[in-house]
Amino acid sequence: MEVVVDKYNDFREFYDWALSVSDKRVENWFLMQGYTPTLVITAFYVLLVTVIGPKFMANREPYKLKWPIVIYNFVCIAINFHIFSELLYNSTMVGYNYSCQTVDYSDNPYEVRIAKALWWFYFSKCVEMLDTVFFVLRKKNNQISFLHVYHHATMFPIWWMGVKWVAGGQSFFGAMVNSFIHVIMYTYYGIAALGPQYQKYLWWKRYLTIIQLIQFNIGIIHAAQSLIMRCDFPLWMQYALVFYAFTILCLFLNFYFQAYIKSQRKKAEDKKNGHVANGVSNGQMETKKKK
Repeated sequence: MEVVVDKYNDFREFYDWALSVSDKRVENWFLMQGYTPTLVITAFYVLLVTVIGPKFMANREPYKLKWPIVIYNFVCIAINFHIFSELLYNSTMVGYNYSCQTVDYSDNPYEVRIAKALWWFYFSKCVEMLDTVFFVLRKKNNQISFLHVYHHATMFPIWWMGVKWVAGGQSFFGAMVNSFIHVIMYTYYGIAALGPQYQKYLWWKRYLTIIQLIQFNIGIIHAAQSLIMRCDFPLWMQYALVFYAFTILCLFLNFYFQAYIKSQRKKAEDKKNGHVANGVSNGQMETKKKK
């Protein structure tokens, strides 16, 4: 028991020290005072979508939720476009280096706006947890994959750390690219939510997944090259970005293979087998007729 207490005290001491050297500009912003609220929200999300939600919906009819989902998607478009435009504009105004950019903790108005945009990026990951909640309420359990829950349950707590200690510098690039991709993604989801009559406009789903895969590769390359160049940016953040982006890339590659390559092969195989079966059946009927 003493060992456990000592370990807890060591961790608490390290945590208090880490908070003391965090970015003073963000310490009083919503949810930024401590890590507990973010971890509690994340734990509740996982419990809700994996245990509570499915049990609640087990004997209920799925909810329609057409207009709440349409509105939600267009709110996500607005949030992500705001983040993207703020990061692009303010990083350009202060002349950010896309290869290696250190964090400026000053009260420069442009830098503060970059920090605020990164806070919105962090908070948007909490808002986007509603993706899964809507799946649960509509009983679309086949869409609640490990990749889906893993992504939503990790981005929110990871970006709390990003905003708390590195709300600027190299952090801007991944958030800016991701927000741009999310504008496209939620546009797709928003159109899809309008109803079946809009399906003809959604032929580009596969390309959306390809764009997401490209995004993860860009993120890995961007973080890796800053490591090689020994960029003056916290090493823990750079290694975390490379590792995390790699895990997401692997999971997305598996999704792409299952959803597009393997499923298409199966369809082609079923079609081929179907033709053969019909040929045999028709042949047998022809034989019987001749007899």
